[in-house]
Amino acid sequence: MSHKAEFEKMAEDVKKVKTRPTDQELLDLYGLYKQAIVGDINIDKPGMMDMKGKAKWEAWNTRKGKSTEDAMAAYITVAKQIITKYGM
Repeated sequence: MSHKAEFEKMAEDVKKVKTRPTDQELLDLYGLYKQAIVGDINIDKPGMMDMKGKAKWEAWNTRKGKSTEDAMAAYITVAKQIITKYGM
């Protein structure tokens, strides 16, 4: 299975876990997914009152500079850990 195919499979599988992952686990997945798909962050930081948007922005921004391949590999690793932890 190619790296991209495995990434896409993990992106689908991680949505099927039995229990909702922690907020931090979800933010880690989000940041790595956006870095893998879009690349470096390309949006302005949300305002102070948008706590959820700000957390997501920070999760993506911390991955800035990571290559697509590295972001996909890291996403696959985190997704596998979450699937193992919570089951499908």
